[in-house]
Amino acid sequence: MEGTLTDQLKMIARTGLGAPLIILLLLMMIIVPLPAIMLDLLFTFNIAISLIILLVVVYTKKPLDFAVFPSVILITTLLRLGLNVASTRVVLLEGHNGGDAAGKVIEAFGSFVIGGNYAVGLIVFGILVIINFVVVTKGAGRVAEVSARFTLDAMPGKQMAIDADLNSGLITQDEARSRRTEVSQESDFYGSMDGASKFVRGDAIAGILILFINLIGGFAIGMAQHGLPFDEAVQNYTLLTIGDGLVAQIPSLLLSTAAAIIVTRVATSQDMGEQISSQMLENPKALALSAAAVGLLGLIPGMPNFSFLLLATALAASAYTIAKRNREAEKLIQETPVETPSTEVRELGWEDVQPVDMIGLEVGYRLIPLVDKSQGGQLMNRIKGVRKKLSQELGFLIPSVHIRDNLDLGPNSYRLSLMGVTIGEAEIHPDREMAINPGQVFGTLEGLEGKDPAFGLEAVWIRPEQRDNAQTLGYTVVDPGTVVATHLSQVLQSHAHELFGHEEAQQLMDSLAKTAPKLVEGLVPKLLPLGTVVKVLQNLLQENIPIKDIRTISETLAEQGAVNQDAGYLTSVVRTALGRSIVHKINGIASELPVMTLDPQLEQILQQSLQSSNDGGAGIEPGLAEQMHKSLEENAQQLEVQGIPAVLLVSSILRPWLARFLRHTISGLHVLAYNEIPDDRQVKVIATVGQNS
Repeated sequence: MEGTLTDQLKMIARTGLGAPLIILLLLMMIIVPLPAIMLDLLFTFNIAISLIILLVVVYTKKPLDFAVFPSVILITTLLRLGLNVASTRVVLLEGHNGGDAAGKVIEAFGSFVIGGNYAVGLIVFGILVIINFVVVTKGAGRVAEVSARFTLDAMPGKQMAIDADLNSGLITQDEARSRRTEVSQESDFYGSMDGASKFVRGDAIAGILILFINLIGGFAIGMAQHGLPFDEAVQNYTLLTIGDGLVAQIPSLLLSTAAAIIVTRVATSQDMGEQISSQMLENPKALALSAAAVGLLGLIPGMPNFSFLLLATALAASAYTIAKRNREAEKLIQETPVETPSTEVRELGWEDVQPVDMIGLEVGYRLIPLVDKSQGGQLMNRIKGVRKKLSQELGFLIPSVHIRDNLDLGPNSYRLSLMGVTIGEAEIHPDREMAINPGQVFGTLEGLEGKDPAFGLEAVWIRPEQRDNAQTLGYTVVDPGTVVATHLSQVLQSHAHELFGHEEAQQLMDSLAKTAPKLVEGLVPKLLPLGTVVKVLQNLLQENIPIKDIRTISETLAEQGAVNQDAGYLTSVVRTALGRSIVHKINGIASELPVMTLDPQLEQILQQSLQSSNDGGAGIEPGLAEQMHKSLEENAQQLEVQGIPAVLLVSSILRPWLARFLRHTISGLHVLAYNEIPDDRQVKVIATVGQNS
């Protein structure tokens, strides 16, 4: 019945019995003597399976469509070697009985293929071995080796491209997973082909050795054990040995050719025949020049004129036919009406405007292993950890970080960008670790001098084996991935207000509406526009105040929004409502809060200057401002050395201006208003900054 054999083979494959059956068959061929009829069937099957594999490879459009090919090479090679063992046993045991002792297949290849001439048979066998071993197998092995090397070298770039497309939203998580799997399968395939080609090469060597073993062993057994005359022994055993060698080498040559084809294929939407037809036989000029050259050779006296002229005529006719077809196709295209002139430039649309990445990380080529998971890079996971931690602390989702390589950067450099603008850049050493000086160490380290990019602390890049010594001396030692992740965390935290916009605010409102629908319904947009709410939340984030208590913030805005809708005023009242969490973040659960204050006379001068200013700034003398700033900076540094948080307590009128004035100049200084201190906290004044301080 048609298709019965194929269906049965598919059914065996689905049950998972195919490979075990073949292995058992190999063991049976090696251990159990097979009758001649069984050898005929197995040799025929071997030739058929080799043809099937070759044709499957020819019609395969890309190598991964036949990813099982390396395993197939191994199994078929073992099958052929098992057949060699079985046929050798039969040849040596039954060779004295005549040419058909090992089956009709071996006899046919030994007599019909070589015409009964043993010398010709040896030469043909040698040529097949040379073609297989020296040309096909060696070339395929070299191509597989180079392909495996280039594929493995290209993996980091491919993985980065996938991660970049995923972070930018061009592909989904499932698509990224599928592409990563394909990249991994491609590297595994070419690596396996590199190894499988060694099996084919070894099979060719084994064929040569088996030939000589059969000849020498056959002569010895035939004449010594069975008493055959020399002529008869040569006739019988040479016929059987050459037939056995040919029936094994032809499938081996087919399989080697298949291996060579698949490793030299370029993945396209066409099979091999379509590629040859479209890329090689569609150029009429090449065919016409070839026809002219062959025709000239055919006109030379003494040459086989008929053959050359016949082939030249065929090539010329093919060139004429292809050229005529191409002209007709061009004419048809020219006559086809075009709705819009092809010379006009397509009208620009919004799809031509590419949005900038909210958060970007560009790395030099030596830092690629840090972000490549296949090379053990953990930076991607750490960046996700940074995003998760900041999202939980700040109260809104930090956007994805778009990572890409940049050849314009130094090999050890990386660059952080926000809205397409660079906000941080540093150089790290991926093969070393950073030993950071926290302020007090007990010795020096040998290494490359540097600075912690996140906080500007002095540091030394040391070798990994120096880590324990550095920690003993009081240094804080971190790996390069942690350096980049910490820098990114610091940058995102200080620019959190720039990452927060209308979309994030709407997400917060939608989330709050699930538990407090009436609150959200009465706040936005009935009482306050969403833009005002966004501005208030941005002000809080700019002053390093989390917005995760969105319920308290919304209730305060709902209460005070009817009184005043100014974003600055609303920010102040929200800060007052969040006073407990603000103080807790600064000083923990301690009941006493150490603070610095301004001299009453200085505070009065600042208030008068602020009230008389029209632009919301204090018009104080530059000398007074510089003196006040210097005094605050000195006091803040002294408190930092003592491990005490630096807090400046002022009136609610002065607080917004002083916070803006000191925000970027004195790190770690918190400016609070009197009404932001909870009732259950006591204030301890430890320093007073005055005009003459």
